[in-house]
Order: sequence, then structure tokens, then C-alpha cells
Amino acid sequence: MRAVRLHDYHKQPVVEQVPDPTIQGPLDVIVKIGGAGVCRTDLHIIEGQWAEAMAPELPYTIGHENAGWIAEVGAGVTNVAVGDTVILHPQPSCGLCLACRSGRDMQCENAFFPGLSDNDGGMAEYLRTTARACVKLNPDTRPADVAALADAGITAYHAVRKSVPMLYPGTSAVVQGAGGLGHIGIQCLAALTATKIIVVDRNPDALALAREIGADETVLADGSHVAAVQELTGGGATVVFDFVAEQGAELDAWAMTAPAGAQFIIGYGGEFKAPTLDFVAGEKNVIGNIVGTYNDLAELMVLAQAGKVTLHTRQYPLDNAVEALDDLDNGRVRGRAVLVP
Repeated sequence: MRAVRLHDYHKQPVVEQVPDPTIQGPLDVIVKIGGAGVCRTDLHIIEGQWAEAMAPELPYTIGHENAGWIAEVGAGVTNVAVGDTVILHPQPSCGLCLACRSGRDMQCENAFFPGLSDNDGGMAEYLRTTARACVKLNPDTRPADVAALADAGITAYHAVRKSVPMLYPGTSAVVQGAGGLGHIGIQCLAALTATKIIVVDRNPDALALAREIGADETVLADGSHVAAVQELTGGGATVVFDFVAEQGAELDAWAMTAPAGAQFIIGYGGEFKAPTLDFVAGEKNVIGNIVGTYNDLAELMVLAQAGKVTLHTRQYPLDNAVEALDDLDNGRVRGRAVLVP
């Protein structure tokens, strides 16, 4: 089969022929990939930012946002069958550790992360994962239309879901960065809350899309955006969702957060610094967010299949993976890039 393989850090991956994956355990499934999302984390993997944390043996296949059809199942699989349409949680969990039993399966002690850890990912024609990763979809769902919800979608949804008790009518929420994750977060906010949604981005096209999918106000990030948000919110937003969190955006987000409010950090790459007095006198909070749980993905797919959350995608053939990565890196993708084998 064809697969997108990373041979060396700081060099582009290559599309090459590799053996098809095979069943190795009773809960294994082989999925015929119908869509594989291209994520900014893939760029970070290529740059070696995850090398120490995950220690994958190169070369390996990248791609952690995957959907498709069940092609083969292990002897112990009962929740899906050959031919089923599925989206895959990016980090399969064991179900046995305390984190899993507490509903925090994204912090599973025995988890692995195909395409990020030392396990081949889904930028390929086929992927081996486990039945615990599979969320069954309506058979008429096109995998390429939903694949990126597997990571970008549940990461945004997870953050919004945690914020719901804070975002009652009369509150305000800022989404900083209306790109691949942010445009999903906007729709989740519109579906789950009654808050006023304000979107900040430096790209006018991204702001135009934000208005189409639920933003009440949009602000161009041109240097005056912090003051503009403070004016729109009367001093700061109840919650700021920082989907950028680098190059100073993380500090802008803090300045846009109201007293007793919360900055939800979803993007990464920058460095957060704030006077401790801001925390004490303002009772402001900073909340970290990792990829969502299996249940988050199942809930998000209910919204997606009801048409309340829609991915805006640009699709590429699998053979054009390097082009897709380059377009993402250079800001030429609105929404999400998806590879289709």
C-alpha cells in the first residue's frame, strides 16, 4: 500500500510503498482509510518537536486524524464489523487504568497514538488500530468530510464542553484563531451555549468564514485587537479560547480575559507569563486542554451528523501529501486539509 513516511526530522516525508498492516491482537481492526486530516501537529512532528516525548523509530507513517471503513477485525471485536463506517479516536486507551475508569481516557497510562507515538498512522491506504478507537457512523457519511474531527474536532469540543457552565446567557467568549481548530470551536460554542461569540484572527477570509458559522462579532488582529475586544466585552471576555498560543498571542489572550474569567489554552508553542497579582486580584484562571475523550468524539459526531458542526475542508490526493503540508505551513488552507487515498 501507499503511505506517507517520515524518514528524517526537518525533511519532508515521502509517499512510498509499504506492506499492508495485519491483525496482531484480538481487539485489533484494520481500517481502509477514506480521509486523513493534515494537522499542524504533523508539522511539529516533522520538525522533531515530539521526538523526545514519543521516541518513534524512523521511518514511520504519520497521520492521526482518520476515518474510513472497517476492512478486517480481530477475534475479540464485537462493536464494529467489516464494512462499517467509522471515525477513529486518535489515542486508543486500555479501559483498565484509573484514568480510563475515571472517564479521562485521553490520559490513559497505556495509551498509544498512531502517527505520533511509535505506531504507524493513517496517511496511508490502511491503518491498524483497536476496536476501542472506533466510533461507528451513519453508513452514508463520507469519511473525508469528518476525518479531521478525530483530533482537531474533539480538541476544540473538549475545551468548549468544559467551559459550558461558565457560558450562560449574558456572557462572552473570544475565539482567538479561526483556523482548523478555531472554526470548529466556534460552531461548538454556537451549538452548546448562549454566549456572545467574538472571533479574533489576522486573516480577513478566516473572519468572513467565522461570521458564516456562528460568530456574533469579528475583530481583525492588527495590533488594536486587544483594546477592541475589551471594548466589545466591557473589560474582557468571560472565557478566551486561545487556539494560537504562540508569538505573543498567549499574552493577548490573557489581556482579553475578564476578572474571574478563564483563558483556555489549546494551541501551543509560545510561553505564558503573567504577574501573580493578576491571578490573585483578578481571580483569573488559565486552563490547559488536551485531545478530548472517546465520549467527546461520540458527542461531537452527533452534532456533525445533525449538521450543527461542519468541517470546511480542502481535499488532496494521498500522493499530494507534501503539497498539503506545505499549504498548511504557509497559511493557504482555510479550515482543514484532508488527504484522500
